[in-house]
Amino acid sequence: MQRHDSMVNPAIEGLLETADSKFRLVTVSSKRARQINSYFGQLGEGLGASIPPQVTSTSRKPLSIAFEELAAGKIEAVEPPDEPEDVDTLLDAIDTELADQSGEDLPEGAVPEAEAEGDEGA
Repeated sequence: MQRHDSMVNPAIEGLLETADSKFRLVTVSSKRARQINSYFGQLGEGLGASIPPQVTSTSRKPLSIAFEELAAGKIEAVEPPDEPEDVDTLLDAIDTELADQSGEDLPEGAVPEAEAEGDEGA
């Protein structure tokens, strides 16, 4: 199989080794490119809230600069935190807590509206 040189410099193959997967490469690079774009956008305002590019580049495109930073090791892809395994249990716990709180707001001896409506039909 013949390999062709890509138009992207640094080569995507090398970037994939640093990011472990295509998805992570895309997410890390696009997030950093948005930060770089924001930095260039605020230069005239003097805010200084965004982090400037970490490499010297001849490229003017934020995504190319982000790729160069990733290749140089200035930024790295990290594993996102694990999400709770059982979302249904978490949602049930939240529902129970909200139900408990709604009963606490009523004055003593008052009947919640849902129960009172059910008694009318009896």
